[in-house]
Amino acid sequence: MKKSACRMMNILFVTITSILAMKVAMAQDPVEVSPLNHTVLFENDRVRVLDYHSNPGDKSLTHSHPDYLVYDLADGYQVRLTSTDGTEKAIEGKAGSVTWHEATTHAVENIGTTNAHALVIELKK
Repeated sequence: MKKSACRMMNILFVTITSILAMKVAMAQDPVEVSPLNHTVLFENDRVRVLDYHSNPGDKSLTHSHPDYLVYDLADGYQVRLTSTDGTEKAIEGKAGSVTWHEATTHAVENIGTTNAHALVIELKK
């Protein structure tokens, strides 16, 4: 009986620790984990506007966004978004285009030969 109870406690501990670690990983702020790539231009209780820059080869650490829009300021840049489940999506920037994105957790890598520059508008409500 003691071995069984001890084993259950170990399983419970590992499960709780894993859940907490996942919540921390998913809640990473891009400004905190990749301050060289993301800067806050404006923030209030409804929206946050980030200025995103990356050079070819730059990689941002895994971070999260609530629902958001991206307004491309540069043409022809190429980035790869890698979700926490390993799904990858390549995006090519087109100056002046606006795209909608659901809340996500991802890492970003500039896989092109030009600098990326965009505004990221995160919705809070």
